[in-house]
Amino acid sequence: SSPQTGPGKELLLQIGERITSLPDDKNFFSKTKRLFADRKTMINDGKKLDWAMAELLAYGSLLKEGFPVRVSGQDVERGTFSHRHAMVRVEDSEENYCPLNTIDPKQAPFYIYNSLLSEYAVVGFEYGYGLTAPRTLVIWEAQFGDFANCAQVIIDQYISSAEDKWKRMNGLVMLLPHGYEGQGAEHSSARLERFLALCAENNMQV
Repeated sequence: SSPQTGPGKELLLQIGERITSLPDDKNFFSKTKRLFADRKTMINDGKKLDWAMAELLAYGSLLKEGFPVRVSGQDVERGTFSHRHAMVRVEDSEENYCPLNTIDPKQAPFYIYNSLLSEYAVVGFEYGYGLTAPRTLVIWEAQFGDFANCAQVIIDQYISSAEDKWKRMNGLVMLLPHGYEGQGAEHSSARLERFLALCAENNMQV
């Protein structure tokens, strides 16, 4: 059974205010300013949230409670479909700004890394990271679902079997988005049926 983990509305509003605010002493691109203004309106309006805002609030609530969050994958800072913008660039500068690290002075850290296109290596590394940091939410995002094909050895030999084989649990989360953008059936499938076949006895959750 899953415990009730949802944070209260007041806390979410506090987090939302922080992660939709940009510092006045930094010069951001006009597109970035519009994006953050739209997100602030979303929070203040309170009628609906898009996927990206809900995701960022979820991360923020964990950080506030003292649980680190780590995300890696191709283009994850921006987001696979340009939705996340967890890290934004300062104009005419090499500086990056991460709103999720500005929620509270006592919060846990948020890490996010654009990784190289070697899924076998990256997922293997994140699996190992998850073993050594069980109180950290460790996420690997595939830019397209088929990227998981290149990590299938790690998925079969470790992620889906280690609890039974070596009595070792791991909390690695894999985000496998579909992308029906005319790039072919193979490039537009997360192959969920393969993962569902590995879910016996609560071995994995899809």
